[in-house]
Amino acid sequence: MSNGQNKFEEALKTKKVPVCTIDKKFHNLLDAIGRTDEITELENEVNELLKAQGKANTEIKEIKKLKKKLMDEIMENTDESSTLSEDEKAKKAEENTRLITECNEKISQYEDDILDLPKMIDEANKKLMLILMDNCYSLMKDNEEDIEEIAKWITQVRIELKKNLVRKTDKETQNQRIYSYMHDIFGPEVIEIFDMTYKEAKLI
Repeated sequence: MSNGQNKFEEALKTKKVPVCTIDKKFHNLLDAIGRTDEITELENEVNELLKAQGKANTEIKEIKKLKKKLMDEIMENTDESSTLSEDEKAKKAEENTRLITECNEKISQYEDDILDLPKMIDEANKKLMLILMDNCYSLMKDNEEDIEEIAKWITQVRIELKKNLVRKTDKETQNQRIYSYMHDIFGPEVIEIFDMTYKEAKLI
């Protein structure tokens, strides 16, 4: 990571940055600046972490449902109305207790993941944002340089256009004056003869 990005990373430590990949406009931005391998890699990393977070939350809910069911079964088996023998009750209770212990271990593991994942998502997301910002500002800088060059070209063309418009007007005025003098000196009938001759020869 460049020194500039390190500086931004330090400044962003206390800032909450929205997760880029869940914003629809993120994809519009990528269409505008172009997708690089580095951006794709970080985008995938953020998305995988988000999936892991979603999976952990879903798994905890499902395991808690299973745990409740197992505990309910234990309570039901202690009821006098249960049709199971004492030996079957003991085996069932032992099995359910073992499964409940497994449930607790899995819940604990997923809860640990849930504690770690937000920080991991934030770190990956900030890396993605820094790369995006770098690419965006780099492209905008290139565009600004092109805009400046194009603006200079437009200014120059306008100057040349104005000059040529003046030259065009001057030559049109000159032609009108010449033609007027010719009319005055030689008369319209003579000029008409010459007009036809020169027009046929495409000299005027």
